[in-house]
Amino acid sequence: MPSVPLPTIIPITDPEDPRIEPYRDVRERDLVGRDGLFIAEGAVVVRSLLQSTRTLARSLLIAEKRAEALEPMLAALPAGTPVYTATQPVLDRIAGFPLHRGILAVGERIETPGAADLLRACGPVARVVMLFGIGNHDNMGGIFRNAAAFGADAVILDSGCCDPLYRKAIRVSVGATLLVPTAKLATDEDPLALLDRFGFEAVALSPAGAETLAALTPPRRAALLFGSEGPGLPPALLARARSVRIPMAGSFDSLNVATTSGIVLHHIASGQVP
Repeated sequence: MPSVPLPTIIPITDPEDPRIEPYRDVRERDLVGRDGLFIAEGAVVVRSLLQSTRTLARSLLIAEKRAEALEPMLAALPAGTPVYTATQPVLDRIAGFPLHRGILAVGERIETPGAADLLRACGPVARVVMLFGIGNHDNMGGIFRNAAAFGADAVILDSGCCDPLYRKAIRVSVGATLLVPTAKLATDEDPLALLDRFGFEAVALSPAGAETLAALTPPRRAALLFGSEGPGLPPALLARARSVRIPMAGSFDSLNVATTSGIVLHHIASGQVP
């Protein structure tokens, strides 16, 4: 069987080389929201970028010493994708910090479905995650990681959420933000009306929920609603949805939202009837 040709490797010796401008000082420069570009960091995340049908790798920048070990990944790149290499000192100067993972990629969004499109595509047994005001990138990444682990069909965000393609969110999610289908609610879109239209039962998580998670029989089409740390879900939304709580011991009244999402997704995924 003929071997797959590797892309041409382009050595970079000058940190100021204009060809690697998108990689310069990545901690200080947030590419998210600028022409749909983002930075992926680490071999696992970059592999997810290459597997994703929603994103495209524009280029890679790797440590010279890692080029040989990464050849199987490089062979999967679309023809013509630039692959830059640099020595570790040059790579660190480009990135603006010691880049121990030794691999970066610039990615681009190529698919932006609407929330209705994702819900319409779900099967008769489905679970989606709907997020409101999640502004912390660690929490966003953790929720997406849990969504991928427990087979969520989609994650839908309101306008108050941070971008899941921010570099830290991608890294914390171990690439899940690149793989789980994602959409944003339109500003004037009623989330509960939208869910009802497609036959989803809204389950809203709150420390003051009317019933316990353990007592909840998972709906066949479940939409799991999570709010930000502190404020939680909007009261008007809670009043219209089925509210559920996870009982706490002692004086604690809530869990971190990413942790909560993992517990709830596990309960729903393990209890849904096909």
